[in-house]
Amino acid sequence: MTKITLNDVQKAREVVKDVVLKTELVECVHLSKISNNRVFLKLENLQKTGSFKIRGAYNKIANLTQEEKANGVIASSAGNHAQGVALGAKMNGIKATIVMPATAPLAKVSATKSYGAEVILNGAVYDDAYAKALEIQNETGATFLHPFDDPYVIAGQGTIALEILEDLEDVDAILVPIGGGGIIAGIAVAAKAINPNIKIIGVEASNAASMKGSVDEGEIITLSSAATIADGIAVKRPGNLTYELVKEYVDEIVTVNEDEIAQAVLFLMEKDKIVVEGSGAVSVAAIITGKIKEEGKNIVSVISGGNIDVNMVWRIIDNALIKEGRRFTFRTMIQDKPGGLSNLTALIYELNANILSVNTIKLSNNLRLGVQPVEVVLETFDKDHVAQIVEKLESNGYTVETYCDLI
Repeated sequence: MTKITLNDVQKAREVVKDVVLKTELVECVHLSKISNNRVFLKLENLQKTGSFKIRGAYNKIANLTQEEKANGVIASSAGNHAQGVALGAKMNGIKATIVMPATAPLAKVSATKSYGAEVILNGAVYDDAYAKALEIQNETGATFLHPFDDPYVIAGQGTIALEILEDLEDVDAILVPIGGGGIIAGIAVAAKAINPNIKIIGVEASNAASMKGSVDEGEIITLSSAATIADGIAVKRPGNLTYELVKEYVDEIVTVNEDEIAQAVLFLMEKDKIVVEGSGAVSVAAIITGKIKEEGKNIVSVISGGNIDVNMVWRIIDNALIKEGRRFTFRTMIQDKPGGLSNLTALIYELNANILSVNTIKLSNNLRLGVQPVEVVLETFDKDHVAQIVEKLESNGYTVETYCDLI
C-alpha cells in the first residue's frame, strides 16, 4: 500500500475499533468567543496511552505477517509512538524495542517501559533516535515500525477524521499538529474524500517547521535542529509519503512559537481543565494568536496528546504567566535599616499585587553602605498592572531591574 485512500482508513477503523477509544469532540466556548467561530476540540489526549499514536501503531502491527511478528518490532519515537507500539506489541504478544531521544520526557519513558518494551535512549531529537533504531534493526532483523511515514500508520491516524465527521457533520476546517506528517496526512485523506470542501490546516512549531519548509521549497528539507517544548512534533525531516500527501491534500500550514505554545497549554488548563503536552496544544495556539483567519465557521482543533512531564508543566506555566504579565520578578534597592522593606511592600500593597517571595542579598562587591538589594516575585493581573507597579516604584525613588534585564 503506497497510495492512501478513504477505503484504507475505513479498513483501519475496523481493525482498531475494539482497541482505541472514540474520543470526545467538545465545543470550547472560550476559543469560540476569541475566534468568532464555533471551535470544537478532538480530545486525543484522552486516548489510550494519552495520544492518537495508538491508532496507527496498532493498525500497523495488526497487518504484520507472522514472520515479521516473530522477529519482534523496533521503533523510534519522541514518546507517543513509543507507547502506542509498546501497547500494541504487548496486546499481540510480541517483543518491542523502542529507541527514544535522551531528552524525551521521563513520563513518556516510564510509560513506555510499563507496557513491557525495552527502551534505549539515544540523541537529542527524534531523528537521532531514528538513526539508532535503523542501526539496531539491521543487527537484529526486527521489523521497523515507522512513526509516521508508513501507509498503515497513516491510515490508522486517519480514523480520527471518521470520528470527527460522525460527531459533527458540518465541519468547515480541521486544525492538525504536524511533526513528521502522519496524523495530518491520514486526516486529510479521509476528510477530503468525504467532503472536499473541508479545509485542512496544519500547525507546526516554528522551531521545527520541517514540513512547511519542505512545502515552501518544493522539496523535502532537513533542519539543522528541532528544539521545541512541543517534543512530540520535534522532527527535522518529514516523511517522503507524508510530504506528498500534505502537498496534495493540506490547504495551509502555519507556525507557532515557543511562547505561544506555552500560553496555549496554560489556556487549556485554566479555561477548560484540559491537560495537554506542547505538541497537543499547537492547534489551539494558532487560534489564540489569530493565525487562523476563518470566521463564522465550524472548526475542529485536534488535541493530539496529553503526555506532559510534571516538571515541564511547571516550566510552561511559569513561562506563560511571565509572558502574560501575571508573574513579575524584579530587583531593587531598599534602605538597610528598620522599615526599609516594609516601605517597599506598602507601595506594592497599594496596587493590589500579591507578593510571592522576597529574597534579600547581603553580599556584593559593588554594594554601597546603607542599602540592600532585594529580589521580589509578584503575582499580578496583566501587563498593564505590571507597568503601574513599575511606575509607582520609580516615582518613589526605587530603581526597578526587571526579570528580562536579569536574564
